[in-house]
Amino acid sequence: MNFMASTQPENRLLGPQSDSQRTLYPYVTGTSVVALKYKDGILMAADMGGSYGSTLRYKSVERMKPIGKHSLLGASGEISDFQEILRYLDELILYDNMWDDGNSLGPKEVHNYLTRVMYNRRNKFNPLWNSLVLGGVKNGQKYLGMVNMIGVNFEDNHVATGFGNHLARPILRQEWHENLSFEDGVRLLEKCMRVLLYRDRSAVNKLQIAKITEEGVTISQPYSLKTYWEFSAFKNPTQGAVGSW
Repeated sequence: MNFMASTQPENRLLGPQSDSQRTLYPYVTGTSVVALKYKDGILMAADMGGSYGSTLRYKSVERMKPIGKHSLLGASGEISDFQEILRYLDELILYDNMWDDGNSLGPKEVHNYLTRVMYNRRNKFNPLWNSLVLGGVKNGQKYLGMVNMIGVNFEDNHVATGFGNHLARPILRQEWHENLSFEDGVRLLEKCMRVLLYRDRSAVNKLQIAKITEEGVTISQPYSLKTYWEFSAFKNPTQGAVGSW
């Protein structure tokens, strides 16, 4: 599946040499990515929806990918720009491997590279319309960070993009702790994804959870969460709302 970035109209006075291809605004987008550190590494979750405007057009878009030996990348936002970022990273990892010096880029180095790419493109007024989550483990050190489309970035014990910033991180702040087991970490991510499914119109009930440890990356097969839609607030969401339609 390949989503082409939008193009500017041809400048017929200057000819095709002056044409530039860039994403002028997002076309096909993915919603939240949620990630956390657990006892043995990093866990990350994302659904598989791809929205064409407000239409949930695609239901099998994978938005988490392994990067090199030590890193895992998840992306919200424009899918074609995410594919472009993956091409950048393929080149970076290939160039690093060509040195053949026994070393390899860790998650901190990859995250730093992504912060520079996103900020550079923002300064050219040609941003990559994504928020990225980069996690990994190298030499026993866990790393988790994010960067958005204008280069704002930070590290934390848990991160989220999109609606997850508003709806998932309060849950993570309350329930996350350093010694989370794999099972407890998955349950916590599923709780966050269920909350997002109930409240985010762009979310679909088909998700993947990925983990990265010293042994490498494992990405689950897509699966669905059990949901309950009989809450009275779901049946009549505007009841009692002042000034609602």
